[in-house]
Amino acid sequence: MIGEKVTIRVRMSMHDAHYAGNLVNGSRMLDYFGDVATELLIRMDGDEGLLRTYEHVDILAPVYAGDFMEYVGWIESAGNTSRKIMLEAYKVIELCNEEGLPESAARVLEEPVLVGRAEMIGVTPVECQRGPQDEAFGR
Repeated sequence: MIGEKVTIRVRMSMHDAHYAGNLVNGSRMLDYFGDVATELLIRMDGDEGLLRTYEHVDILAPVYAGDFMEYVGWIESAGNTSRKIMLEAYKVIELCNEEGLPESAARVLEEPVLVGRAEMIGVTPVECQRGPQDEAFGR
């Protein structure tokens, strides 16, 4: 389970836009990072776990309403209860926003653009941990 990647793909909507020019608030990235981390903890421990801290968060490029994003994460290492989780956010499709094209024109990016990354520490209390060997874990 260490190193196993989880990916969530979502489209940023007008609801996500917070600033002029339909710029998405950077904190939306943290919402999706939390969802990725939750899935990782469920896969490892059979429990949603808890956020302990973000070691760092880097916002590297703008995200706009209409962009398709991939949020990727993996558990880098694990202690008795703590899990070091690495997270990355990539823009994979964007609206064209070019004169002469309809508002709905979009393009798939040849190379995904890294727009953010973070390192998170998640915690699953020992009493909540269920491993793959546990019948109740569903495996």
